Amino acid sequence: MDSSVYLAYDYPVLGAFWTVMWIFLWVLWLILLFRIIVDIFRDHEMNGWIKALWLLFIILIPFLGALVYVIVRGRDMGKREYKHAQEQQQAFSSYIRETAKSGSPTEELERLSQLKAKGVLTEEEFQQAKQKLLA
Repeated sequence: MDSSVYLAYDYPVLGAFWTVMWIFLWVLWLILLFRIIVDIFRDHEMNGWIKALWLLFIILIPFLGALVYVIVRGRDMGKREYKHAQEQQQAFSSYIRETAKSGSPTEELERLSQLKAKGVLTEEEFQQAKQKLLA
């Protein structure tokens, strides 16, 4: 009767190293697959059928599919990632500009009073805008 119970001191250091190495490589592989799939969907130059074929190739034959994808389209992956990052930065910057553009209530009241002084707004329009601003 062979009852094998492995304790911590029965597991060699080299075995632990290889276990950690395989886990690291497996996680690295999953990250690569995720990046390839994201890149397939991010590319606006490919039509839907080509995207579907690449996905099938990646899913059905993952090692060969990933290798071929990186060889064929790898150079442009970085360019698409950079373009996407630039678009996100521009969207964020425009959001900040739009948010910062709307002034404080004090600035708005000052602008309204200047418009009233120039005669652009009547007293009634000024009061209505002031009430809306202060509410």
